[in-house]
Amino acid sequence: MIDILTAAGAAFWRSAAYAMGRVRFAAVGMITIILGYGKAVRGETTPATVPLSVNYHFTRQCNYSCGFCFHTAKTSFVLPLDEAKRGLAMLAAEGMRKLNFSGGEPFIKDGGRFMGELIRYCKTELRRADISVSIVTNGSLIRESWMRRYGEHVDVLAVSCDSFDAETNRKIGRQQGARTDHVAKLNEVRGWCARYKIAFKINTVVNAYNLDESFAERIDYLRPVRWKVFQCLLLDGENAGEGALRDAGRFYVTGGKFEEFLRRHAGVKTLVPESNDTMRDSYLILDEYMRFLNCRNGKKEPSASLLDVGVRRVLRDSGFDERAFQERGGVYVWNKSRMPNDQLDW
Repeated sequence: MIDILTAAGAAFWRSAAYAMGRVRFAAVGMITIILGYGKAVRGETTPATVPLSVNYHFTRQCNYSCGFCFHTAKTSFVLPLDEAKRGLAMLAAEGMRKLNFSGGEPFIKDGGRFMGELIRYCKTELRRADISVSIVTNGSLIRESWMRRYGEHVDVLAVSCDSFDAETNRKIGRQQGARTDHVAKLNEVRGWCARYKIAFKINTVVNAYNLDESFAERIDYLRPVRWKVFQCLLLDGENAGEGALRDAGRFYVTGGKFEEFLRRHAGVKTLVPESNDTMRDSYLILDEYMRFLNCRNGKKEPSASLLDVGVRRVLRDSGFDERAFQERGGVYVWNKSRMPNDQLDW
């Protein structure tokens, strides 16, 4: 069987130059490890984008009903496991070095086993690619048995938390059933991350219901490696406009209000803010069919599936802005083996 990653390494060796980023070459037979970000000139007329960091939304299903969600349950489709693995191998061969699993809720499929097997595949079968793996989850479906089984292969686990107040979470829809205690589960998952040496992260969407809340004390207590703070985003066909499953207009806050929230939390050292302008076009979003979603026109316009036409072809239709990716700090320490030990403790 041809080692596609070694072949990819050879292709990189033939590259004429890299327009941006830093490159480290391994010994003969190893692939190129990309440390920065750039375009690999492979003898083509137009340089091809490297899919350095990919966000794989392999399912749209979720057990929560957050009113501002912009990747809603329009289908229940999930690729067969072998096909998903084939797509990840194709991405690794083209330079993917970070893979973020998201949804929907990624733990909803087979109790997380589907995702766990893909993570194990990345870290074992594709280990030469040195792929860092992260997850974004609401945390409610995680079990410690999953952490014992797959935790060693996870670099970063991000839990979405938009409020530390139960009533606010109810209004947002960040719960399943009346008895859901999202904050208690957040604390439980935080403890598991420390136990199984997974870097812990928190994602917060600033919206009309949490705009005046103070997060600083709780964030300092939980000590995430990053506190990612997003401005509520509206996308036609997802959470706004015709055909949408959500109407997120009542959650939206202006850029000025978002900046006020950031100023009040400026003392939180791990704060990483992302306004709508910062987010726009700076993510490579891969959907459940392994199509890249182009959001440049304020809605999600899918490419062909990379499984059908290859990675380079679909990247041209992704709408991805490399400069925006770099300017928002898209490249940082992704792999837990390269993080200080105190970032993995609690």
